[in-house]
Amino acid sequence: MDERHDVDTQSTGHDVILRDVTLRDGLQLTGKLLPAQRKVEIVRTLLAAGIPELEIGSLARADLVPPMANTLELVSALTEEELDRCWIWVATPRHVEKALAAGARRFQYCFSVSDSHNRANIGRDTEDSLAAMPAAVALARAAGGSIQLCLATSFTCPFGGPVDPDRVLEIACDPRADGSADVVVADTLGQAVPAQVSDLVSRIRAESPDRRIVYHGHDTWGLGVANSLAAVEAGANVVDGALGGLGGCPFAPGASGNTASEDLLFATRPSWLSPQVFADIVRLGEDVVAELDEPNRSRARQGARSEADAFEWIVRA
Repeated sequence: MDERHDVDTQSTGHDVILRDVTLRDGLQLTGKLLPAQRKVEIVRTLLAAGIPELEIGSLARADLVPPMANTLELVSALTEEELDRCWIWVATPRHVEKALAAGARRFQYCFSVSDSHNRANIGRDTEDSLAAMPAAVALARAAGGSIQLCLATSFTCPFGGPVDPDRVLEIACDPRADGSADVVVADTLGQAVPAQVSDLVSRIRAESPDRRIVYHGHDTWGLGVANSLAAVEAGANVVDGALGGLGGCPFAPGASGNTASEDLLFATRPSWLSPQVFADIVRLGEDVVAELDEPNRSRARQGARSEADAFEWIVRA
C-alpha cells in the first residue's frame, strides 16, 4: 500500500465497478488510429492497475468508424483470462459470430431506444434490432459467453428530442432481451440530469432485480460524475468512463466526451485504488490523449496537477 494516504471508499455499501471504455467509445471520434499493439498495451496496463472491466472495441463497419478497424486483431492478441474482463460492442448476431471466432466471450449488444438514432447508427429500426437479439443471446450463451442489453439514447435523441422513460423500461423488460446479463442505460448525448438518471435506474432495478445495471454517461453538460453517482445510489452496479473524457458518438450530433475514468475513480474511491495507482492511471490518460492529439477533459487530472504533482488526496472527516 502507498505510504502516504489510504483511500476511503464511497458510502454506497459496495465497491462501484468502473468499466473503462476508452478503446471503444473513447476512440470513436478521434482522427488518429491506434495500432493494435498499442491497444494491447493499454488493455494490459489498465487491467494490471486494477480496472475491473473494459470495453475494448466494436464490430461497427470500419468505413464508418475507422478507429474500430483492428478490433478483431486486438481480440486475437489477448489471452482468454484478459478477454474474460473485456466487452465488445456488437449490433447483430453476425457481429457476435465474428467476435466469437476471434476469441471474444463478452458482448454488448447495442441499439437505440429512438428509431431515428438507431437508423442513423445501425441502419435499422429499433424493433428490428430487438427482434434479432434472441439469436445473438443464443450464440453467446452456446459459447459460454455473456451478453449485455445496451440501450443508447435512453434519455435524449439528437433527432427526436426527449425519450419516454416508459419506452426504455418496456424494452429493458421485453422477453426478447431475456438472457442478457446486464442492462446498459446510456445517456448518449450527456443531457440527462441526476433526478432523471435516478428515476430510470430505480425503475429498471425494481422490474429487473437479477441483472446488473450499467450506467453509461457523457459529460456534455458537466454532469457526468453527478449522474453516475446518482445511478449508483439508485442501484447501478457499474459505471462507464474513458481516459481523459475521450469519446462521443459519430452518429449523435452534439454528443461530447465520456465521463472521465479518472474523475469517476476519484469520486467513487474503490477499495483497490491507491494514490499511486491513481497517479499511474492519470499519467496513462495523459499519454493516450497526447498520442491522439485530443484534449484532456479530466477534472481529476487537473486537480492532481494542482497538488504540485503529488497525485494524492486527503479525505478528512
